[in-house]
Amino acid sequence: MAKVSKTRKPKGKEKPVILITNDDGVMAPGIRNLIEAVKDLGKIVVVAPDKPQSGMGHAITIGFPLRLHPVKLMDDVEAWSCSGTPVDCVKIAVDKVLHRKPDLCISGINHGANHSINVIYSGTMSAAIEASIENIPSIGFSLLNYSLEADFTGARHYARLIVEKILKTKSDKHLCLNVNIPSVDVSLIKGIKNCRQAYAKYEEDFHERKDPTGRKYYWLTGEFVNFDKGKDTDVWALENNFVSVVPVQFDLTNYTLKTKLDKTLKW
Repeated sequence: MAKVSKTRKPKGKEKPVILITNDDGVMAPGIRNLIEAVKDLGKIVVVAPDKPQSGMGHAITIGFPLRLHPVKLMDDVEAWSCSGTPVDCVKIAVDKVLHRKPDLCISGINHGANHSINVIYSGTMSAAIEASIENIPSIGFSLLNYSLEADFTGARHYARLIVEKILKTKSDKHLCLNVNIPSVDVSLIKGIKNCRQAYAKYEEDFHERKDPTGRKYYWLTGEFVNFDKGKDTDVWALENNFVSVVPVQFDLTNYTLKTKLDKTLKW
């Protein structure tokens, strides 16, 4: 595996090191489109799961070995498939592939929405959050289209624009952005909005079925329900053809509730 300098920031005209990962698998169209969007902006290194890992959240592999294999995605791009989760990919990329922290970690482009409550379950965003935990500025990109034949033109355009902006801006070491892109023609996208996460959830149901032997099994289904009518949310922005950008963090402390508990609950 090629080693790069252990120096955190690029010096002079040295290109920044950009780690790319995802949760749809190293061969997914979305990751290829993300590479295409930013490949001339830095030294690109890809470490991504060897199979789809959607909905894995922040899972890590414990008790089983991880394996890395080189893959050919495109010329001049070092790429590896990893047998683990998206979070595993970030961890092993820093320790065994790069031998340093990259200057930026980008995850995606996910096939499907990661707005609102989806950020909790998303492997795409968990990879970005893992990078943030390790003091690596990060961005997760998602396109609101689940099809492998989706048109990524708009997603590529805005991914490049946002990555360029972040690379030129002095960022907080824990910067983590959740970026969702409407699945419409790029000419119809109105721009970018900084948003908050909408208050929404899935109304879930387990469909009970029987296999050919008569044994029961269950298939999780659900309907996304938005309870938030605010015009500053990611859901509103996307419904109105804006790219939504939500800053997220790994500190899950509810500070408002903590202040109340300090007054009402004395242990």
